[in-house]
Amino acid sequence: MNPYPPSLKKLINELSKLPGIGEKTATRLALHVLRMSKEDVQKLAQSLIEVKKTVRFCSKCFNLADTDPCEICSDPGRNAGVVCVVESPGDLMAIENSGAYKGRYHVLQGVLAPLDGVGPEDLKIKELLERVASEKIKEVVLALNPSAEGEATSVYLARLLKPKGVKVTQIAYGIPMGGDLKYADKVTLTRALRGRLETILENNDR
Repeated sequence: MNPYPPSLKKLINELSKLPGIGEKTATRLALHVLRMSKEDVQKLAQSLIEVKKTVRFCSKCFNLADTDPCEICSDPGRNAGVVCVVESPGDLMAIENSGAYKGRYHVLQGVLAPLDGVGPEDLKIKELLERVASEKIKEVVLALNPSAEGEATSVYLARLLKPKGVKVTQIAYGIPMGGDLKYADKVTLTRALRGRLETILENNDR
């Protein structure tokens, strides 16, 4: 016998459909909702409805946005000659939050995964090639995750882009700050060594 009333059970069931949310976590969230004020619950419900109504994919970069083109594509202060290619909007947000990149983006909406039935036609690759031609892109920065699929996608894109005369670069992957070399995997160490840079000394060390 289920100890919860039908309406609460239904809420738990719906919450458990979210990625990474199991039944126990869904139950905790549902019980928390019950403790919230009616006004806060209404705000939560309204925000869910609003995001579903207004958020869409930018027609240029395919990032999530509520305007088309999105704010980044519309920003005249961005470097329009450089496009950073990422797998998902979450990856774009991570790079943007670093503050280290001032160009534009292109979200592939995934990576090549033949075993899962994901081919070039399932990604925004054709649109990337069209942008390179129409927007006179000078450099494409490949910033895909260092997985087998990400690496394969980067190689595939490089082969398509280089004949078009555009500079193709790839972000370096290495040992994270505070990381320990003995715990790093082989792929991370290999990429760190390949992407090594000349040591830059501070002025007072010269």
